[in-house]
Amino acid sequence: MRKAQIAGLAFVFIWFFVGGILHFVATDTEARIVPPYIPWPVAAVLVSGVFELLGAAGILIRRTRRAAGIGLFLLTLAVTPAHIYMLQRPELFPVPLWALWLRLPIQAALLWLIVWSTWRLRRK
Repeated sequence: MRKAQIAGLAFVFIWFFVGGILHFVATDTEARIVPPYIPWPVAAVLVSGVFELLGAAGILIRRTRRAAGIGLFLLTLAVTPAHIYMLQRPELFPVPLWALWLRLPIQAALLWLIVWSTWRLRRK
């Protein structure tokens, strides 16, 4: 791996490791952003926190890196409804509207970084 990819991998690890821990430390806060049409918001937060921690650990191991990267990519897509819900109901959250809009391109960049740093291309 190139140094830049290692740096990207480190960023992805920290993002999901810290995020996964926050699912357990700030469960009630995290559950507030779960859209109301998703049942059992606290369970959804806890389960997604477990998967964030598993994915973070998985990208550190070469054998599991690609699978963990795929999982983190899909998990990042799966939480998109929470970001959209916050944009639809910004009055419910103590976050500036510009920050809610900024989350979408940041999420797209995160998706790209996950793929770039966890999928090592095979040489012919």
